Amino acid sequence: MRSRIDRRKIVEALNGYLFISPWLIIFVIFSLISLGYAVYLSFTEYNLLRPPRWWGIEGYQRVLENELFLTKALPNTFKYVLIVVPIQTFLSLVLAFAMDQNLRFQRFFRTIFYLPSVTSSVVISLIFIWIFAPQGIFNQITGLTVNWLDDPRTAFYVIMGMNIFTTSGTLMLIFLAGLQDIPLAVYEAAEIDGANGLQKFFYITIPMLRPVIFFVVTVGVIGCFQVFDQIYVMTAGGPLDSTTTITYLIYKWAFRDTRIQMGQASALAVILTLIILAVTLLQRRVIEGSGSGAER
Repeated sequence: MRSRIDRRKIVEALNGYLFISPWLIIFVIFSLISLGYAVYLSFTEYNLLRPPRWWGIEGYQRVLENELFLTKALPNTFKYVLIVVPIQTFLSLVLAFAMDQNLRFQRFFRTIFYLPSVTSSVVISLIFIWIFAPQGIFNQITGLTVNWLDDPRTAFYVIMGMNIFTTSGTLMLIFLAGLQDIPLAVYEAAEIDGANGLQKFFYITIPMLRPVIFFVVTVGVIGCFQVFDQIYVMTAGGPLDSTTTITYLIYKWAFRDTRIQMGQASALAVILTLIILAVTLLQRRVIEGSGSGAER
């Protein structure tokens, strides 16, 4: 009897692995093996034309001494994260509060706000190129003559605005799900105790949304550190490298430069991974720390 049960468990386990095997094969080949090979390439000199030559941490040293990385890509990336993440988090939270009310045409507005998130980022980038062209709609409405995407002072902010526009809808739905998961009885008890709307927001809504806030901020930080397609389509890192970020610099070193530096690009990719990991752990400690402080 016991052998039959054990055999049934083995068959069930094999069936389970058989069902997930297509995803598992893709994950192992295109994620695990690719990640391991990228880490290996980061310790080599490789230009795609000759076999990789081991040179240890030379690639990392060159990255950390590179002027374009230190003066443009690294500051631009952190600037992008520090501006976009707070604004898109706040905006999506406001939209979620609005969509959580009993409004007319509520489903219509939810669809409209979410629509940019399901549209191709390349398509939206092209639309923004037309909007902010010298003869584009924005200049015609405002009466300005600014060449927004060819000016180092404005190009990066246009890309930031587009990213906020396209991601707020998705984050709004996440916040909306978190808001609807808060029991109404908690708010009713607070009202009986005499709490006003502001007190309920800061002492009930925000604390109970803390896991959601952490998830939204984490997703936003990772996405902003990895921004590439919008920059590739709209400015190609220009003008004057004012929109060059770490991910675009990886692409530039690996594929675009006349002298391909795949090993150095892989080293930069590893460094970017470590930066994202460190920032994520830091923000987790900050959010959890603020939560424990509020509870005390």
